Amino acid sequence: MKKVLALLLALVLAAALVACSTETSSASPSASSAAPTSSAPASDAASPSAPAAGGKIGVAMPTKSLERWNRDGAFLKKQFEAQGYTVELTYSDNDATKQVNDIENMIADKVDLLVIAAIDSQGLSTVLKDAVDAKIPAIAYDRLIMDTSAVAYYVSFDNYTVGKLQGQYVVDTLKLDVNDKSKTYNIEFTAGDPADNNARFFYQGAYDVLKPFLDAGILKVPSGQIAFDQVATPKWTTATAMNRFQNILASFYSSGTQLDVALCSNDSTSLGVTQAIQSDYKGKNTVVITGQDGDEANLANIIDGKQSMTVYKAVANEAVVTVDLGIAMLKGEKPDGALIDKSGWKFSCTFDTKTYDNNTGIIPSYLLVPTVVTIDNLQKELVDTGYYKMDGKYPKAVG
Repeated sequence: MKKVLALLLALVLAAALVACSTETSSASPSASSAAPTSSAPASDAASPSAPAAGGKIGVAMPTKSLERWNRDGAFLKKQFEAQGYTVELTYSDNDATKQVNDIENMIADKVDLLVIAAIDSQGLSTVLKDAVDAKIPAIAYDRLIMDTSAVAYYVSFDNYTVGKLQGQYVVDTLKLDVNDKSKTYNIEFTAGDPADNNARFFYQGAYDVLKPFLDAGILKVPSGQIAFDQVATPKWTTATAMNRFQNILASFYSSGTQLDVALCSNDSTSLGVTQAIQSDYKGKNTVVITGQDGDEANLANIIDGKQSMTVYKAVANEAVVTVDLGIAMLKGEKPDGALIDKSGWKFSCTFDTKTYDNNTGIIPSYLLVPTVVTIDNLQKELVDTGYYKMDGKYPKAVG
């Protein structure tokens, strides 16, 4: 009887050990170095299987000094946490070295996925090689990360289209006709940060729309500053844009020359240009001023008639795409355009495998469609949709 009891006890213990071993191995993620989609070139980007519930996401945002990045970070954190993930969210004060350090810390903290809005689009290749070695996949968020094959996907808005919308707004507002040279207009350009790959897309989209009118002499640039490097604004800072535009006004518009258009690539630069025009422009006409992002101060300027338009990018939707994409990746899937139909998003998004080359190959991209916002449709596009609420006379972002 003692021998039988001993044998039974041994069998029970053995069964328990097998059960524990099976549970542990099923919770341990494996990794694959396969390319993210069959239509994309081979990539070093990691593609792990799904981590256990409670996985960690590293979100690296550029700065808190621009309103839109605060919204992006908050939306991403909220969306991932709603799906049961913890989020390590950092803002790097527009300091590229600090962002590298922040990402290094996330890798050391063993996050399961990196979502990065790069400060310096060409300065992350080394740290992202460390992410590949740690089998941590990366999504380039809003800004394409250059010169590294570590990026699995890119999520953004159609940035060239952002610029085209700004340029077309100028054409439509001034009723420009390339065959009608009876009237000419003066325009000045203000572009974005040279370190931000998107800035060139914004500028080029606008310039390509306006080029026929520049070539025909219908649009003139009194300062002569047209090339991107001449009109760029480091770090997108409002003060830099304002100082540059004050110099332009003093040098080329002090003797009564009329300024008709200030083409600004985003709202932070537009805010500085608007301040310069309000304080230093001697003309009596209303200047057409463009922007992008839907920052609260700029929406107030639109309501007050100081800024003409902004191109709004619903960052809440950009976060939704990023979260759905990231979770699919963590489940070991290789998302393609089918993710759009599967997710049932109620906003426009395209899957692009032709356009965005980061110098190592085409990066599969999810591109959302931006919206032109003016005084005429601000209520419909921003408030009625729930992105903003009215606080007295002016809209405030919700989120």
